[in-house]
Amino acid sequence: MYKIAVLGKRADVLGFMALGFRVEAAADSEEASRRLRSLVGSGEFAVVFICEDYAASLKDEIEKYSDNVIPAIIPIPTAGADSGYGMKAVTDSVIRAVGADVL
Repeated sequence: MYKIAVLGKRADVLGFMALGFRVEAAADSEEASRRLRSLVGSGEFAVVFICEDYAASLKDEIEKYSDNVIPAIIPIPTAGADSGYGMKAVTDSVIRAVGADVL
C-alpha cells in the first residue's frame, strides 16, 4: 500500500504526523531537494506534499516528475509563506483534473 509524505520546514510539517503521514523536515532548499529525490526514488509514496517555499525553489526539479502518475507532488500553502505559489499550484491541479476552477 502506498503512503503519503509531507516535506517542508519542521514547524510547517510536524502536525501532519498526527494524520499518519511520513514527515520529512528540511532546513533549506538543498536538503529539501535531497529528501524529495529520496522520497520519489523509494517508490513507497503515492502523494508527496511539499510546502510552497520549497516547492517554489524546486520548481524545475518537481517538473521532472510531472509526467509520473506516482507520486503526485503537490505544493501546499503554509502559514509562514505568502507567495501564493501553493494556492496557485492547488488551483492549477484542480483545473487540470476537473476542467474548471471550482475553488
